[in-house]
Amino acid sequence: MDYRQVEPGREYVARLEHGRDWRGQIEDFAADEDIDAAFFVGLGAVQDARLMYYDQDDQVYEPIEFDEHFEVIPAVGNVSWLDGERFAHTHVALGRADGSTVSGHLDTATTFAGELWVREFDTHLERHHDETTDLDLWEL
Repeated sequence: MDYRQVEPGREYVARLEHGRDWRGQIEDFAADEDIDAAFFVGLGAVQDARLMYYDQDDQVYEPIEFDEHFEVIPAVGNVSWLDGERFAHTHVALGRADGSTVSGHLDTATTFAGELWVREFDTHLERHHDETTDLDLWEL
């Protein structure tokens, strides 16, 4: 296991804007506040979600698109740098009206309503290509 100790920085609560992309708003917020590394938890509701599933055998992301309304129960993730831009690595569980759920890596979703808790870390985290997994992982 690779690791390093990080010091906590600022903490925020935020309300996401209706009609805008969920993950994109987190990335914009991180850029506006000059956040290089953070952890976040969110809840709310979205529609038109695009999730990604990583096929470990083929080492490719497979998109899964949904044209329906969901409850976000919850979204969790982190902010770090990827290819020169801030990236909100977001995993989400989405609840349907019948109580069933879908989940995965959130690519895009239109926000109906959303609330976040964000905790910044006083460090710079950057993702680099990992040969073993073919994923962009933190270089610690």
